[in-house]
Amino acid sequence: MVPLCFLPVLFAALTPKQEEKKKKKKREERQEEDEDEFKRGDLLEVPRTLFIHFGIYLGGGRVAHFIPDIMPVISSDPKKIQKMVTNTRLILGVLLKRGSVRVDSVEDFAYGSEILVNPTDKVCSSLPPLDPEAVALRAERLRGQVPYSLLWFNCEHYVMYCRYGTSMSFQTFQFCKTVRSLVLSRAVAKVTWLLGAGLVLYLQAALSPYTLLLLLLMPFLVWMAS
Repeated sequence: MVPLCFLPVLFAALTPKQEEKKKKKKREERQEEDEDEFKRGDLLEVPRTLFIHFGIYLGGGRVAHFIPDIMPVISSDPKKIQKMVTNTRLILGVLLKRGSVRVDSVEDFAYGSEILVNPTDKVCSSLPPLDPEAVALRAERLRGQVPYSLLWFNCEHYVMYCRYGTSMSFQTFQFCKTVRSLVLSRAVAKVTWLLGAGLVLYLQAALSPYTLLLLLLMPFLVWMAS
């Protein structure tokens, strides 16, 4: 028979162990839920404010994804590198074209957003996905530092290569299409011509014939391209 005075001590000693068991059980339940919801080799999409982020599900609640990151350049400490990437690290990584393929938990990858599973399969109907195990192995094989380019090799290029065997980005295509339509629009061509004509009139005394020709030629080329 345990004296009543010792019960609080025993309860305090058992509580941390019980809490740890509860946390472990919750982690296992969450992992089982992830396994039921996602399959190894799935392409995961997470909507962000200005873009969509992509990753490949590896199983066990882990996602391989490609992100711009400056930390591997300025530090070799694995603990610092493995910490969740901040906005400052992302921006500096984009500017210096440095990135890394890393493996994070589903929660860190989602960052509080809803996850979409394999919606690209419908768009890429002519490109059937590779075997799920081959997809996951490709994603794991590229892990580490990789040169990053916002337009020519980003997270979408990475997952498209892993899942479909081709490196492409619909986001980049749409962005370039929008920029082209804006830059080469007739309205922009008219404004460019007016600005060029005004500059010629203002600086006509100080302009050389070659500079004058260039100022007249540029608006003409934009107009013809539009």
